[in-house]
Amino acid sequence: MDDELQAIRQARLQELQAGGGEQQQQQQQQQQQQKAEEQRSSILAQILTNEARERLARIQIVKPERARGVQELLIGMAQKGQIREKVDEPELKDLLQRIADQQEERQRIVYQRREEEDEDW
Repeated sequence: MDDELQAIRQARLQELQAGGGEQQQQQQQQQQQQKAEEQRSSILAQILTNEARERLARIQIVKPERARGVQELLIGMAQKGQIREKVDEPELKDLLQRIADQQEERQRIVYQRREEEDEDW
């Protein structure tokens, strides 16, 4: 009986230790995500004017996925050297409009009606 109890305790101890390792991994992932988000914010602060950042923040409240895509696009453009000076609000609005136009073109639906007559009617 003591051997069984000892084996159960040992197994439980190993489970708890393994669980603690998972918590450390989760904490590390959270720290990495936080660091990446800080870098993203830093880059955006360098390439956007205050007004443009405010507009992007408002967009993020309403449509987080669209704001994230615009942020990634801006960061990519900055890394490729396509942005030479800070992007102001009118330029950001223009960029948003171009993105919306591209998405609208992709989302068009074309209906094709059948020309044949149905015998039941």
